[in-house]
Amino acid sequence: MNSEVISCLLAIKRPLQYASRNAYKNLPKIKDLHIVIPELLFEAKLKAGNIAISEIEGIKEQFISFDSLSLDEKHKRIDSALSSLEGLIEKLGDIIDVPVDCNETVPTAGSCSISSKSLNTPIQYIKGVGPKIASLLARRGIKTIEEALYLFPHRYDDRRNLRKVAQLRAGEVQQVTGDVLATGEVMLSARRKIFEVIIGDGTGTLTLKWFNYNKKYIQSLYPEGCRILASGEVKLYSGSKEIIHPDTEILEAGEDELASFKRILPVYPLTEGLSQKVMRKIMARVLADFIDDIVDGIPESIRYQRQLLPLKEAMKEVHFPSNDADLDALMAKKTASHKGLVYDEFFFLELGIAMRRRGIETRKGVEMKSTGRLKSKLLEILPFNLTGAQKRVIGEIETDLTLPSPMHRLLQGDVGCGKTIVALVSALYAVEEGYQVAIMAPTEILAEQHYINMRSFAEKLGIKTELIRGSLKGKEKKEVIETIAKGDIELIVGTHALIQEGVSFKRLGLGIIDEQHRFGVVQRAKLGEMGCGGIAPNILVMTATPIPRSLAMTVYGDLELSVIDELPPGRQEIKTKVFHERDRAKVYKLIESELKKGRQAYIVYPLVDESEKMELMDATGMAEELQTVFKNYKVGLIHGRMKVDEKESVMAAFKDGLINLLVSTTVIEVGIDVPNATIMVIEHAERFGLSQLHQLRGRVGRGNDTSICVLLAQYRKSDEARERLRVMENFTSGFDISEADLKIRGPGDFLGTRQSGMPDFRIGNILKDERILKASRDDAFSVIEKDPKLSLPENRLLKSVLEDRWKGRLELAGVG
Repeated sequence: MNSEVISCLLAIKRPLQYASRNAYKNLPKIKDLHIVIPELLFEAKLKAGNIAISEIEGIKEQFISFDSLSLDEKHKRIDSALSSLEGLIEKLGDIIDVPVDCNETVPTAGSCSISSKSLNTPIQYIKGVGPKIASLLARRGIKTIEEALYLFPHRYDDRRNLRKVAQLRAGEVQQVTGDVLATGEVMLSARRKIFEVIIGDGTGTLTLKWFNYNKKYIQSLYPEGCRILASGEVKLYSGSKEIIHPDTEILEAGEDELASFKRILPVYPLTEGLSQKVMRKIMARVLADFIDDIVDGIPESIRYQRQLLPLKEAMKEVHFPSNDADLDALMAKKTASHKGLVYDEFFFLELGIAMRRRGIETRKGVEMKSTGRLKSKLLEILPFNLTGAQKRVIGEIETDLTLPSPMHRLLQGDVGCGKTIVALVSALYAVEEGYQVAIMAPTEILAEQHYINMRSFAEKLGIKTELIRGSLKGKEKKEVIETIAKGDIELIVGTHALIQEGVSFKRLGLGIIDEQHRFGVVQRAKLGEMGCGGIAPNILVMTATPIPRSLAMTVYGDLELSVIDELPPGRQEIKTKVFHERDRAKVYKLIESELKKGRQAYIVYPLVDESEKMELMDATGMAEELQTVFKNYKVGLIHGRMKVDEKESVMAAFKDGLINLLVSTTVIEVGIDVPNATIMVIEHAERFGLSQLHQLRGRVGRGNDTSICVLLAQYRKSDEARERLRVMENFTSGFDISEADLKIRGPGDFLGTRQSGMPDFRIGNILKDERILKASRDDAFSVIEKDPKLSLPENRLLKSVLEDRWKGRLELAGVG
């Protein structure tokens, strides 16, 4: 029993360790810790019996009101919880005499399979590191030897042929050594200074310039007379050569004349206070002492077929390339060594997905043989006809529901394509067969919208619906839970409250998960485990954040894929334009011109009420102001804090034309369909992500008139925000926007792999390395086809490596 408790505690420890990495930069990526951790602790408590009850309760107390705490307090609570967990795991390990690794880390796709626990050795114990440098490395997420091995260079310095200053050419990135001749600040204007360091080598002088600097710190780095290496793009300014914000390295006397200096050297992504020279020494030591502890898991037959370098050789060459290496290939990360590491990472990702898919296919699911009676009734009362794409996708889902194994299908579709109706039709099949359907949305706002939209049809078909939210309390919550458990409610819509302690279904036949990338892996897995009698419910996951089909099939390879690639007829193009604060009067004129034509408008704000911390406009305050601006029109207000019936009342008034201009927060992000609304204004547009901007824009353009989306942005915004706004102006297709978002944010953030239960990517990039990804997928699926459980003697090592990469998350990945 204690081993089961330890497993529960390790499952709790992993997300907390991940959250604490990189000086807690990962904390925002972990959803609902205040809900998930107490749930897992409750499970551990049940298995612990009378052992360790007080310790588990003590850990649980750290997460009371966790979501409302300051960041500093959250950090302290997590540190305290981790310390308590490690002590408790060690204690239980002693009781049952099982060796427990209290330094177990969250797995990543780049993790090595190891022959001992040596790669979990803290980096602090490497010669030359110590506590101070260890704390600097920890900021980069490097606490162990393994994490150091997988910190790859982001570029390389070519010191094989250093040029003299006189030989430097403008417009090229070059390296040069020289002695510091002079340093100091230079006034550019009355309010602007720069810091300059002038170096020389006897053939000429080069000026190094910094526009952003700490004067005291930078002066201490470059005393006159010291010798330095400078790297960067050389420019000409008033006839003189200069490098702006160069990479530099302080050299010892005669160092640049040594053979060990004149080679290609790695340049790592580091943090302030940690030099490249120190990092290279650490990495050289790590490779020398620990490279033999890496076990290469790729089968020899695949390695030979794909012409892959052995893992150890590839690792050494990527960190410290040989002198005859191709610099262009190194910089582009296209060497045989890079490709080998990328393949290794992708292969074990795909092997896990293939194994999980085979597991789904062999599980017993809910078979449905519906006559389609309820579907026919629904189609009769719908005020529109289904599109060809909707009919095709419904057919694919119907086929899945008749099979003995559980459906696991991903439904992709652009904003406004009609995914909700497809979900409802799917639900009707289950209801007609006497099963319950659970629809889970990531927020109360989205759950309420689904409930409102589906209830209007379900009630006409005699189907009982219910909304379950985390905010339900006391008697009301108890009554709702009891009716669901009895099977009296057929269609249940909710947030993560659906899978919380105490909620059970009498006969769950179908689970529908909306905006699946916004859920934590534990939450998604729980819904798939809520069937009865060991029978797994069918699972349909939906997203309006599409990715290219080839990538979807590769990354979500354990899910069947359906795509709604057709919008309902009559939809008009939406013209999108970015405006700034100085243009506010023009924006108001645009709104008024639409209102004069008898049309309606939305204005969306990021906040409900005024905030002292953020200088942002809020919906409540601006609704009052806008009523004075548009005196001849009715201004309405809707936001997430309103009760469901209040929101329904406001939306009904807007649909009926009793409200002309609706002021809102992102509560209108989904499920609102008012064809007469032709203009959408999004305030502080620079603060929204591309997916959310596209969702909001999708509220207009639903009638026969041309619609306008105005992105009202502030002047001060990041380069990434500018790019997002540019994309919104230039593209209207969700697939185009999705591809742009993928490029801007990168695969890890975009796909939510940290939430999905899949390992992270450390060197592979699903966009740039798509060909390698496909090859690794083909090979991995072929292996599982021949040996589904990896039980053959020749695959024992392969299975060991796979388990090490996924750390028990293969079950969770199935609904990711």
